[in-house]
Amino acid sequence: MTAESTTREDRIPWAAMAGIIATVTVFALAQGLTYPLLSFILERQGTTSGLIGLSAAMTPLGFIVSAPFIPALARRVGAARLAILCSLLAAATLIAIAWTQDVWAWMPLRFLLGFFANPLYVISETWLITITPAPRRGRIMGLYSSIVSAGFAIGPLSLGLVGTQGWPPFMIGIVAFPLCGLIVLAVVPRLPKMQHEGEAISVGGFFALAPLLLFAVFTAAAFEQVVISLFAVYGVALGSAEARIASLIACFTAGNAVLQILFGRVAEQFGSTRTMLFCVLTSLAGCLVLPALFNSWLIWPLVFVWGGVSFGIYTMSLIQLGERFTGQALIAGNAAFAFVWGIGGIVGSPATGLAMQLIGHQGLPSSLGLLSCVLAVFLIAERLRD
Repeated sequence: MTAESTTREDRIPWAAMAGIIATVTVFALAQGLTYPLLSFILERQGTTSGLIGLSAAMTPLGFIVSAPFIPALARRVGAARLAILCSLLAAATLIAIAWTQDVWAWMPLRFLLGFFANPLYVISETWLITITPAPRRGRIMGLYSSIVSAGFAIGPLSLGLVGTQGWPPFMIGIVAFPLCGLIVLAVVPRLPKMQHEGEAISVGGFFALAPLLLFAVFTAAAFEQVVISLFAVYGVALGSAEARIASLIACFTAGNAVLQILFGRVAEQFGSTRTMLFCVLTSLAGCLVLPALFNSWLIWPLVFVWGGVSFGIYTMSLIQLGERFTGQALIAGNAAFAFVWGIGGIVGSPATGLAMQLIGHQGLPSSLGLLSCVLAVFLIAERLRD
């Protein structure tokens, strides 16, 4: 490799990269705010918990349904135009949600919110992977994961400032989505054209190319959704106070956000496959020791690391996606990631809830441990085969 090519490979388009990360972070903030805000409103209206859960599931359902259309739309409309259009449509949908304040009207509107928001996320992530130099892919994707996780955490925290009544909380999201479009518009001149080399690949076609990679994404999604939605039930069953449980969930989320940069650096040193296997085995270990440590002080470092390694599975999946695919396959892969993340979010919590009904509260660590074990077996089998 010549000195000139090395310099070109190591050169990082920081302005474009910062713009893309800012876009996804603002998107994450808007999404992170929407879920608890609408749940609070529905709870005040006396809506049943089952109906609140069904309403919340409409947004990831929109992710799932929109994902197969993204590669073809990006080719026909253009990635930048599609991202800007979707940011405006998402803002208009959120205005309609704020205007109606009705659970039944919210069902299709929350579906549309997920449908319109998903392409913005997929396109931004594809751009980031495309412009990230291979030698620094680990640390940059780790930084990206950490910042986006922080965006999701800031969303609910912002409700403490503006409250959950009236238009003010909705205005944060309504302004955030067009802001995403403006950031995209500003950085487009600095971005390479979305690569379209190679044969057109659908989301379904990508499943055949990387089934294990997609199963890893499913595992990470299920892990996050199960802990966020059912850890409170698990903690109450063990006699823990609500304030302590809430703090533990916050600690889990903090680990999710803080540790991704570290795992990104580790992936650069030891490879993303080995690092993913480490994350999976550590997640499994966390499931095994959780019951014994729940009522001791060791639960705090445990859930912090647990949050980091479980989301680290997704960060490693992103790194491997960039390592293995380019062009249309990369766009299809990102859309497939969004599709599978939505599936994991919808399936994980109900399946684990059923397990908890059948075998008791230990169904939570048992379900997550089984999922981690299966993924670990597949990863080890793939390493042995190679």
